[in-house]
Amino acid sequence: MKIKVNSSEVELKDGNQLFVLMKNLSLEEKKGIAVAVNTEVIPRRQWPKHELSENDEVIIIEATQGG
Repeated sequence: MKIKVNSSEVELKDGNQLFVLMKNLSLEEKKGIAVAVNTEVIPRRQWPKHELSENDEVIIIEATQGG
């Protein structure tokens, strides 16, 4: 299944849950991450249940420190 992650095409082979994508990107346990699928923000607790579909657009934002 192909999806877009931050405007780059990604092929997801292991499953269609958002958690699988985040695990494949090594972001499943990282703090300060916000995820939106097709402009809808998905809370972390829903990642394991949220199913992705072909051509979904996923935006991943990471909070950073600075001044």
